Amino acid sequence: MIDKKNELYEPSRELHQKFNTLIEDIGEGLWKYCRYLTGSPWDGEDLYQETMLKALGGLYQRWHPTNLKSYLYRIATNTWIDQCRKRKKEIGRLTELDGGIVEEISDHFDIEEALEHLFYLFTPRQTAVFLLMEVFQFTADEVAGIVKTTPGAIYATTRRVRDKLKRTELAPLKAHENSKKNHKIIQAYLKAFNQGDVEGILRLISDHAQYEASLGFLEVTKEEIRNGSLQYGLPLYKAQEFTLWGKQVIIVLADSEGGPLIHDIQYQEIENDQIVYHRSYFFRKELIFAASKELGIPPQLDKHPFLNWLH
Repeated sequence: MIDKKNELYEPSRELHQKFNTLIEDIGEGLWKYCRYLTGSPWDGEDLYQETMLKALGGLYQRWHPTNLKSYLYRIATNTWIDQCRKRKKEIGRLTELDGGIVEEISDHFDIEEALEHLFYLFTPRQTAVFLLMEVFQFTADEVAGIVKTTPGAIYATTRRVRDKLKRTELAPLKAHENSKKNHKIIQAYLKAFNQGDVEGILRLISDHAQYEASLGFLEVTKEEIRNGSLQYGLPLYKAQEFTLWGKQVIIVLADSEGGPLIHDIQYQEIENDQIVYHRSYFFRKELIFAASKELGIPPQLDKHPFLNWLH
């Protein structure tokens, strides 16, 4: 008898793997674009993941040769603008300069210093235009297609953003400190994890919990968790709480000859003294690399047999 599940799952996993190979050289830049477009590494990560899912799910609609980089940045931009519309955030109009197009913009400007401020100073469309033109080196024609405007408006917007940044004193942004107290369930989770106590962890999890390893797998009941991601037990690593970009998370650290390495980043939501949502960033190379830089702890590159980021 034909296994209907394998008819669906195996081809989709093969397609996912092929897609990941195709975007290997695009992912880091796209993640940074999402981060600065949204003004937050966490919101940027969510936008990145949604972009990947939409891109993979929407490729069947493309009947023409597709520039994959432009396709992904277009999806990320439009997804973010749609989200901002739903939140009633001003999207912004893009207008051309009087007197025609000025193509060359050569005045010196410290773009790196400005990246963290774009979200707070400009509308989503202005931010997208500036990032695409000045940081990710798209042409004005390409950007016009991505944000649905004219090349003249792209040049004009880039000029206006630059002029405003030059006139604005860019004070360092203060890191948001998370004052949330350690939850007793999180402390119990950490104790069970560090002792390798699978049953202890399962006792903390709701029967209807969602267990998500972003862009890797999704489990939606305790039984799926027991028979899936926890069926082989827990890795013999240590888990600690950290505040990362203003958010309380658990960092799973693997030992190495050179010291601890970031193996995973986790986040849990708790209701009625049970874990109802668990999110793992085990598969998320760009996020883990950025967190590694932020925390000063190297990433684990070889997660054999699951992942190998050495190359």
